[in-house]
Amino acid sequence: MSALKLHLMKEVKIIIEGEHLHFVTDVLDQIKASGYTIFNNLSGKGHSGFHEGHMMFNDTSSLQMILTVVPEEKLDPILSGLKPFLERHSGSLFVIDASVLRPEHFDS
Repeated sequence: MSALKLHLMKEVKIIIEGEHLHFVTDVLDQIKASGYTIFNNLSGKGHSGFHEGHMMFNDTSSLQMILTVVPEEKLDPILSGLKPFLERHSGSLFVIDASVLRPEHFDS
């Protein structure tokens, strides 16, 4: 039995208000991220207090998290595209190392 080979990638999580979801997904589409997952209606506590995870009116009024896994060379373009946005709007961005089994699924 052969050992499984894992490939190092970067996992990026962006938490923003739902009204800004399309801005973030447009940045990811422009840098050709192979895909992303959107988590709706998040709850949590941050420096601005507690956020309830239910929809008040629609998806744009709640917090959303976008998760993508990309090769390291796509990280700087994502950060460059989102930094000016996050300087003007509330939100969080996290980057961690991730290992994947099938790297071809994450490189477009």
